[in-house]
Amino acid sequence: MKTAFFILNLIRLLPRPALLLLARALGCLAYWLVIPRRRVGLVNLRLCFPQLTDGERKKILKKHFFHMALLILEYGLCWYAPAATIRRLVDVHDQHYLDEYLAQQRPVILLYPHFTAFELAVFALNQDLPLTSVYSHQKNPLLDEQILRGRHRYQNVFLVGRTEGLRSVVRRLRDCPDAPLLYLPDQDFGVQNSVFADFFSVPAATTTGLARLARMTGAAVVPVVARRLPNGRAQLRFYPAWTDFPSENAPDDARRMNAFIEARVREMPEQYFWLHKRFKTRPQGESGVY
Repeated sequence: MKTAFFILNLIRLLPRPALLLLARALGCLAYWLVIPRRRVGLVNLRLCFPQLTDGERKKILKKHFFHMALLILEYGLCWYAPAATIRRLVDVHDQHYLDEYLAQQRPVILLYPHFTAFELAVFALNQDLPLTSVYSHQKNPLLDEQILRGRHRYQNVFLVGRTEGLRSVVRRLRDCPDAPLLYLPDQDFGVQNSVFADFFSVPAATTTGLARLARMTGAAVVPVVARRLPNGRAQLRFYPAWTDFPSENAPDDARRMNAFIEARVREMPEQYFWLHKRFKTRPQGESGVY
């Protein structure tokens, strides 16, 4: 593992065009070698884009493997590169949608879906903005130590362990409204505290945590999306805070969140996290899809 970290530190010294070429080569190799994840990706794409041909879905997934390879290679930049280098690679747009609530000292939840440029973009954002985030410890202690060191490289982030539950997050949001919660809820966490809400017309186990946190803290929900531009740079775009959220209906709130994420996925389908088993948990009586 230490060797892998050393290699990432060396790779971040490559010129940007060379890094992109390396990511394309590794992504192509991974597409053919990492068969279990390729199958997961193809199942997800078949469920979400049934109108496409098999060839069209494979084309999206091949591009996705490139983006995933670039995400992994960019950890060298995120962990070891000078802050100014990271800042130069990320364009931030419409941050005023967030700043107006920070000026009011109102808690903010940043709805941050899993797109592949999310790490590079947030390492740029965290340079100027304190953040709160939920963290799941890794099984490998060396990897866990390195990720935590990277997360804290600016001494500007507060991490809440996923096992600590909502109370710790609520307390942090109330006590430190200047540090928005970076919240990534678009994965399958099982049936507990979840409802089935359509994602691309497919029932998906969707956490109700976003609505519950917003209700318990009075926080504004400001969506923010990281995307990869054609030139390899990253773009971080903020969206207007949601009005009339949360409602009194948890399934409606979950559908609203999924609908927003789905709309962004349609804009850049190759950049979403297709290798995650998003539809692993099925409604009672339905068979598994993987």
